[in-house]
Amino acid sequence: MAFNVTNFRTGLIGDGARPNLFDIQLQFPNYAALGSLASAAINIQGKAAQMPGATIGMAPLYYFGREVKLAGNRTWQDWTVQVINDEPFVIRNAFEQWINGINDPVNNVRDPAATIIDGGYGTDALITHYGKTGDVIKVYNLVGMFPIDVAPIELDWGANDQIEEFVVTFAFQYGYDPTL
Repeated sequence: MAFNVTNFRTGLIGDGARPNLFDIQLQFPNYAALGSLASAAINIQGKAAQMPGATIGMAPLYYFGREVKLAGNRTWQDWTVQVINDEPFVIRNAFEQWINGINDPVNNVRDPAATIIDGGYGTDALITHYGKTGDVIKVYNLVGMFPIDVAPIELDWGANDQIEEFVVTFAFQYGYDPTL
């Protein structure tokens, strides 16, 4: 028989992973004055994110007119976080302080505290995915990440009964599951 719902149900261990059971731990660099407040708040106000994706490049060689495909280097796609904004703009201001330290909008220089990536402008983030029982089912550590885009916040007189949100996009060096 081609279709057997019992086989499907028994094969789907734990009734499938749920995308809404996660949290984010993100450290802001030391030069971001609101960083410690924002680090605590992002765990609650970080509404959406992704588990990181990776791609293996291809290094083609040619032999007698035939292409031989060899595995290349691994690259990581940018990571985005959707953030719920609060009225004091704690997280938004901390992200702006972070990005301003990388390149000041007025003077076009880098903050001396942000001259190196690790421990300067690059920090790590931890994404923890939970099962329905509260057990940790997957963890990713994103190493050496920094914001490359703090998206605009849309303002609209007709947007009643809504809370502001914005997206931050990060580049990072690599990601891994420290539990593997």
